[in-house]
Amino acid sequence: MRTSRRLLILLPYLWLGLFFLVPFLIVIKIALSDSVTASPPYAPTFSLDEGLAGLRASLAALDFENFVWLAEDGIYLKAYLNSVKVAAIATLLTLLIGYPVAYAMAKAPQDWRKTLLLLVILPFWTSFLIRIYAWIGILKNEGFLNLTLMKLAIIEQPLAIMHTEIAVYVGIVYSYLPFMILPLYASLERTDGRLLEAAEDLGCGALAAFRQITLPLSLPGVVAGCFLVFIPAIGEFVIPDLLGGSGTLMIGKTLWLEFFSNRDWGVAAAVAIVLLTILIVPIVLFQRHQQKHQEELG
Repeated sequence: MRTSRRLLILLPYLWLGLFFLVPFLIVIKIALSDSVTASPPYAPTFSLDEGLAGLRASLAALDFENFVWLAEDGIYLKAYLNSVKVAAIATLLTLLIGYPVAYAMAKAPQDWRKTLLLLVILPFWTSFLIRIYAWIGILKNEGFLNLTLMKLAIIEQPLAIMHTEIAVYVGIVYSYLPFMILPLYASLERTDGRLLEAAEDLGCGALAAFRQITLPLSLPGVVAGCFLVFIPAIGEFVIPDLLGGSGTLMIGKTLWLEFFSNRDWGVAAAVAIVLLTILIVPIVLFQRHQQKHQEELG
């Protein structure tokens, strides 16, 4: 019994070690390397070919020039800050849209809930890239949205939405909305309706009951949904590249350019490490919140 339990505990750690820790160590190795004109385009700082003496020499000559370059070049700081801003605003918009949808699903008749859940996850049955290209057809100057608004005489000239941050927000909110709705629905659906009935019997209005009972009980879903949207949105590449155009500066796009256009793998790896460091903060906060919530339930 103890052996089986230890194996169950060991398997996740082996999985994380193999598919996260090992690749992360490789990225660190590349980040500490020097750029060269070769294939691959970097010269490793660490080498075990010369044994322990060579390793000591490598440690003595270790420098962080790629990280220093990130600190000195303002374009990277601007990309990080803009990514955080876009991800935060998109997360807020997703929450404002997703909460009413999840609330309506939780209050729907029991027979309708599975159908509504299916409709929420239905977009995942289509390729993510195809859905983003569909938004190009909707938002471009000759697209469905502008043509419809002009036919209805709401506007006279096409709206310039493509290649702006508005298009990026639209793409992120649309793509990650299910990640917000599902945890919110899970929290709202578990809310005990007898608490609301008791509040009404005690003279509490519908708005006050929502503010004092429903909203606090749904906070775990709010926190989970916000993290599930914010964490992937901050490193998003496809949506800013296709909908935002060349003027949209986000760290995922900058990372891609360093790897494939500039072929500066050392700087690109340093960018990835800093991005992961930024993401570790909300991930740790999320884990602590989940642990605290589980302890309260237990």
